[in-house]
Amino acid sequence: MTTPAGPTERRVPEAVHRRRWAILGVLMLSLLIVVLDNSILNVAIKTISTPAPTGLGATQSELEWAINSYTLVFAGLLFTAGLLGDRLGRKKMLLAGLAVFGIGSALAAESGSPVQLIAFRAVMGLGAAFVMPATLAVLMNVFERDEQPKAIGIWAGGVGIAIAIGPITGGVLLDHFWWGSVFLVNVPIVIIALGLMVWLVPDSRDPNPGRVDPIGVVLSVIGLVLLVYGIIKGGQLADFTDPQVLATIAAGLAVLAAFVVFEKRSDHPSVDVTYFKNKVFSAAIAAIALVFFALMGVTFFSVFYTQSVRGYSPLQTGLLMLPLAAAQMIFAPRARLVVDRFGNKATTTAGLVVLAAMLAAFATLDADTPIWLLEVVFFLMGAGMAHVMTPTSVVIMQALPREKAGSASALSNTFRQVGGALGIAILGSVLSTTYRDGIEDKLSQLPPGVRHTAGESIEATLGVAAKLGPNGKALIAPANDAFLHAMHLTALCGAGVAVLGAVIVALFLPGRPPAPQEGQEETELVTADH
Repeated sequence: MTTPAGPTERRVPEAVHRRRWAILGVLMLSLLIVVLDNSILNVAIKTISTPAPTGLGATQSELEWAINSYTLVFAGLLFTAGLLGDRLGRKKMLLAGLAVFGIGSALAAESGSPVQLIAFRAVMGLGAAFVMPATLAVLMNVFERDEQPKAIGIWAGGVGIAIAIGPITGGVLLDHFWWGSVFLVNVPIVIIALGLMVWLVPDSRDPNPGRVDPIGVVLSVIGLVLLVYGIIKGGQLADFTDPQVLATIAAGLAVLAAFVVFEKRSDHPSVDVTYFKNKVFSAAIAAIALVFFALMGVTFFSVFYTQSVRGYSPLQTGLLMLPLAAAQMIFAPRARLVVDRFGNKATTTAGLVVLAAMLAAFATLDADTPIWLLEVVFFLMGAGMAHVMTPTSVVIMQALPREKAGSASALSNTFRQVGGALGIAILGSVLSTTYRDGIEDKLSQLPPGVRHTAGESIEATLGVAAKLGPNGKALIAPANDAFLHAMHLTALCGAGVAVLGAVIVALFLPGRPPAPQEGQEETELVTADH
């Protein structure tokens, strides 16, 4: 039995309480650039894959690494970042993380090759790892428990704003400047956020922080990198039975298994695996991971669909993605009202079913499908996501005591990022393997070296076709057909993952709570805090 905390420990100080909404605004600005960066990059993928001087001539696997180097460093260090924030102070971690993120952004903008871009994106991931858990942990410490669901709803809506602003900002920048401008734009936002944070945000820390777990961090990063590398390599070779691919994936799984065993035995684990004995907590974490698995895989191929097959510019592509973000901004802050009415289980299950249906709808899109249908699909997809993200975030954050807010936030974000990284790796590999199978026989007249490169992605095939001049025109229609077939199959895989998520939350998330009897409410709140 935990000794009840004193009122000064359990209540938010009055001076902080008065400026809580301004603090939430600053936290959302910090979150904005971390999420904005990935959504901007989605629109820039095609430009970066274009040969120099327009882009860097990155291959499909290099593009996947440009996204995943950020994600893997981010996911691998979140636990440690959350613990360091709990120990040293969350404000200090936010300031340090934003500064590193800004430096990484400036370096990424000046990359001279895909390898440099991948390395500097990893530096950005290092900075982002210290920003993300600290924003939610500070939020949990400046709002009283009864206002937390509302604040988390607005915070989740901020993710929607970033998803909206990212592609449009990226499109405008790419229409007027060079590809590196999509990274350079982060620098002024970082400077503004740093100034506001020093002025407004209070520092907070865990009175009983855990020890840092370097072995656990190293094992988790190595395991994830090996696993994702193996999956991307399999897609690149279009052969998952290749000994190198199988050995890398097996090594990754073995290291991750060793990580779990080590964390179970450690007296200061990065991940307290006992949290996962709580079925509700585990189901909510799984739902977030599966949503991002499906979503990141789909955004990866939808950019090639709109730009390569349909011929839209980066700015037009950004505008086409607006309904996805608009739906998140509209529904995320209001999702708690649906939860109050129908309960967590019904709301989250319905959200995942809608998401699965919209992913399956991608399998019906062709080169001449009316574009308004894509807009409807994006809008409903955003609405489905909002009704998954907000309730699961609240469930996760309230499942642990307030002083462990950093750990809960880190777990939530780690599984979101790992889900997204695996989504890009696995669904990206399904896309490239299916595409290569579909286009290979049409490339038989090309020289062997060029044939392999041309089969990597639709962008590579169209690049080779452009170099061949009039002779290359015959490749354009088969490339579009092969890509659409690959996209349909990938979308159905994503839909299957969302259905799996719906089954998990329907089985394990709690239904609508019974209305509390008079006099019970206070007891329940105190119990939930311990």
